Amino acid sequence: MGRWVCSGLGRFCIAELPGTVVMSAPPRPIAISVVVPCHNAAAFVGTQLDALARQHCDAGWEVVVVDNGSTDATRQVAERYRERLPQLVIVEALERRGAAYARNTGARAAQGENVAFCDADDEVDVGWLPAVAAALREHRAIAFRTDTAKLNPGTDGRTINQSDGLQPYTYPPYLPYSGSTIALRRDLYLKLGGFDESLLACEDADLCWRLQHAGVPLVFVRDALVHVRLRTSLGAMCRQARLWGEYNVVLYKKYRPLGMPVLPRLQGLRNLVGTLRRFPRLGRRNTRSEWLWEANWMVGRLRGSVKHRVWAL
Repeated sequence: MGRWVCSGLGRFCIAELPGTVVMSAPPRPIAISVVVPCHNAAAFVGTQLDALARQHCDAGWEVVVVDNGSTDATRQVAERYRERLPQLVIVEALERRGAAYARNTGARAAQGENVAFCDADDEVDVGWLPAVAAALREHRAIAFRTDTAKLNPGTDGRTINQSDGLQPYTYPPYLPYSGSTIALRRDLYLKLGGFDESLLACEDADLCWRLQHAGVPLVFVRDALVHVRLRTSLGAMCRQARLWGEYNVVLYKKYRPLGMPVLPRLQGLRNLVGTLRRFPRLGRRNTRSEWLWEANWMVGRLRGSVKHRVWAL
């Protein structure tokens, strides 16, 4: 048993054991909950949890690992970090697959004032957490800087567009690279309804657009660096591009009545023809991935336009 006492040094718990008096400070309030959704991530999640275990932050924080129905050793790998991450919480999200559902499950289980999202196969840099904590003291929603060089050697120069700032967009002004590169106040997140679980892709853009519609700016934080892992095979990359293309059409249909500029049909046809004309360059190693991504993106846009009955090339 123990009892709480107050002194000039603060409030402490005294553990009363035979012949000993041990004083310990109460747990700090949790300022940041780091939510890590996982699905069959046993090969990668240890790298991310290692990186989180190396973080040093004055603010109280926890890590919420969300197992989204893994059939590999993801849960066992995460359990090994109980000592290195004392504030580790592992929850299950089994009703359905999907990043949006897994992140929402983690955010609902979180105890922090703020939620920060990072993927199991990425790696936060040294100093990421204190930079996130400092930024969230001033802003309600932030996005991190990204890097692809560390985790993707020999990927034909593929990069992502969040190394120098947020991606500018015509509506609303900013678009994040991914839902795994943002953090925001938890009450704001819950008020907005979290990520839209009906979206199998582009749920991150949807949330950030809803943020900006609510009058909350999305602020780029250069010091909060995340090393992002790209798709390792051309097949996986092409499937991702088609999915993103299709769900961009879904977002276009959703936001067009809310002021998103109408896409001119002639320009869409020009984009399609331009992609086809660049096909001869496919043999060049440094342009192969870029062309395949663009071509599969267009296939996804075409599929989405037919499926959702809206022209969106």
